[in-house]
Amino acid sequence: MGVQQRRRKAILNRNSNSGSKHVFLWLAIPFLAAFVITGTAAPAGPAPPVTPADTLVLHGKVYTQQPAKPWAEAVAISGDKIVAVGADKDLEQYRGPKTRTINAAGRVVLPGFTDCHIHVLDGSFSLDEPDLNGARTIPEIQMRLKDFAFAHPEKPWIIGQGWTYDAVGPSGLPDKKDLDAIIPDRPVYLDSYDGHSAWVNSKGLAAANINRDTPDPLAGKIVRDPATGDATGALKESATDLVFKVVPKPTQQEKLTALRAGLALAAQNGLVRVDSLGGDFDDLDLLDSLRQSNELTLRFYVAKVIHPPELLPSDLSALEAARAKYHDDWISAGAAKFFMDGVVESHTAAMLAPYSDAPNLSGTPNWQADQYDHAVTELDRRGIQIFTHAIGDRAVRMALDGYQQAETKNGAHDARYRIEHIETISPDDIPRFSSQGIIASMQPLHAYPDEDTAVWARNVGPAREKLAFAWNTLSKSGARLAFGSDWPVVTLNPWAGIQCAVTRQTNEGKPAGGWVSEQRITVAQAIDGYTTGAAYAGHREKTEGGLEAGKLADLIIVSQNPFEVDPHELGKTKVVLTMVGGRIVYQSKSGDAAQAAKGAQ
Repeated sequence: MGVQQRRRKAILNRNSNSGSKHVFLWLAIPFLAAFVITGTAAPAGPAPPVTPADTLVLHGKVYTQQPAKPWAEAVAISGDKIVAVGADKDLEQYRGPKTRTINAAGRVVLPGFTDCHIHVLDGSFSLDEPDLNGARTIPEIQMRLKDFAFAHPEKPWIIGQGWTYDAVGPSGLPDKKDLDAIIPDRPVYLDSYDGHSAWVNSKGLAAANINRDTPDPLAGKIVRDPATGDATGALKESATDLVFKVVPKPTQQEKLTALRAGLALAAQNGLVRVDSLGGDFDDLDLLDSLRQSNELTLRFYVAKVIHPPELLPSDLSALEAARAKYHDDWISAGAAKFFMDGVVESHTAAMLAPYSDAPNLSGTPNWQADQYDHAVTELDRRGIQIFTHAIGDRAVRMALDGYQQAETKNGAHDARYRIEHIETISPDDIPRFSSQGIIASMQPLHAYPDEDTAVWARNVGPAREKLAFAWNTLSKSGARLAFGSDWPVVTLNPWAGIQCAVTRQTNEGKPAGGWVSEQRITVAQAIDGYTTGAAYAGHREKTEGGLEAGKLADLIIVSQNPFEVDPHELGKTKVVLTMVGGRIVYQSKSGDAAQAAKGAQ
């Protein structure tokens, strides 16, 4: 995600959750007609041999993620933890007079999903901004923006996101004139779908005092007209901050309102935990206030972004203070995030060899190797987990080298360093993930083979394309995979990512056989990336990621069996019920779901 870590729209939200921005959290649920029967009478006879459970999930196909016994029928829960998993008849002993019964009605029960790479506040704000999602031409983008601006005359700025490089013309770079033509009277700021570029109108450039004499910032570029030197309205990487810093900031109440909508959407999609990798660290107090009011329905692991050119004492003090205050199952902090490079589409990803379509460019790393290595070593010495955004193969190598040096200086320990994205990689570096114990944290839906992916493939060329988003190759080499969305870059719905991971095709089944089909993985592997793999990536495999006694009662019930449906139908899977810590935070109102539950008491 981009260095500014701001609000961006999910480019594929049109494929799921189209009405989700109006979902609200259920803070009090008077009844759960479809799935829950409270106060079930205890059977006659002697007292139960064990302490009665608070909740029993019965009549399900429970996917435990335990190799010795991967399937069961029922789950018993007391407090926020699972106390038993097994057959319906065996778990009847946990029924008591106050035990709540959830009838899974033969549906699949899975561990709750973790999104290992997300930007929650950014995504939450994107739910109430212009939807540029899926717009394929400049006229279509203009129409959507004009309609939004007309409907919101009260907004001093028009803020949006989601435009793609292929939609703005062959150069992949937009121009301010196309925004000036429709909104000349207010500043406009639009993030690209990946958050690494921005499109600004003349009013926006003027508000930021950007002119032909404004120098490019560190790790950023103001795109200019070669004839006049004037800014064109396209900004790359950190240059986007020149404008964004003058955008009016939301109030605390506006943030809370947005977060509530984001939490509701996460619950609807079966997320029980997120690894927030930018944009949420400064709002830990807001998350805590939601927890205090019993509104927090999602577990957070929050990282602080460390900006180039060097690690500062203020970074260390902020990390240490956050870690000391927030370190429980609901909110934990004290992780660090680096951005080593940009993205392939804008030629800002750092490559070992020049881009195929631009032989004079290979991308420049955001960090000098010695400064990065020093920062990683110091953070690692303090026991802080480190995530590094690295998309180009050169950036991936620099991250691996930095982690190797930290381990050499600090000694081998269970650091679980993570590299985020890994869109390209040198064959020579693939074995290093296993030998160094590096987590490959990837986002399957980034490989959705649409028009923008065609730009990606053109830029890297056919040789490097063979290892594009190399989930299967990395997995076979022994690397641990952890999956996420990068919302709001794409939808936070894990099932869209699972379908892409399994098929590497569009929803229409293109290309035939899948894009770089040898990198496809199985349904089980994809689910593992959001469950056991995700838990391991966050040092939580002992308490999360599977359904077994002693682990947190985080689970979901889904509408169809993902192991049996056509892979091209995986994205249509709906979450019927989401439970976090024994508490139901989402329940579908589907009539079909209710009828299925009713028929299998």
